[in-house]
Amino acid sequence: LIFITSLLLGSTITISSNHWVMAWTGLEINTLAVLPLISKSHHPRAVEAATKYFLVQAAASTLVLFSSMTNAWHTGQWDITQMTHPTSSLILTAAISMKLGLVPFHFWFPEVLQGSSLMTGLLLSTAMKFPPITLLYMTSQSLNPSLLTTMAILSAALGGWMGLNQTQTR
Repeated sequence: LIFITSLLLGSTITISSNHWVMAWTGLEINTLAVLPLISKSHHPRAVEAATKYFLVQAAASTLVLFSSMTNAWHTGQWDITQMTHPTSSLILTAAISMKLGLVPFHFWFPEVLQGSSLMTGLLLSTAMKFPPITLLYMTSQSLNPSLLTTMAILSAALGGWMGLNQTQTR
């Protein structure tokens, strides 16, 4: 119950924030709340999946914080909707792609799903995607649309193609 409440709290903080530090805090709360859910079975594969999830999400959260600090350094704005520096926008696109598991940064996602239970995999595949997608929508006016479209098409194509090779529901 505590972890589910923390997931709801972290998602709510990220979705409703206008300041980058609060959005980053919500993302970190989500990451820390889902780790015990992944490693609940104490199986070595689940612990490995939790470790992979933590490392990827921590790196992506660090990139979110770095891109917001770079943007604030160049523009003086910590507001999410004021992401105007091109380098910061590119770093933020990479960070959100890592969090969502889009094509260039997708290798961690099937391995984490393999090591987690079916319900945790469902949670990772659905509810844990809402905060990064919200950040993507809030900053969409300053992100490169052709890069986002390319990543979306490649993710759909590669996901469908790699899904043909899967034998498990997860």
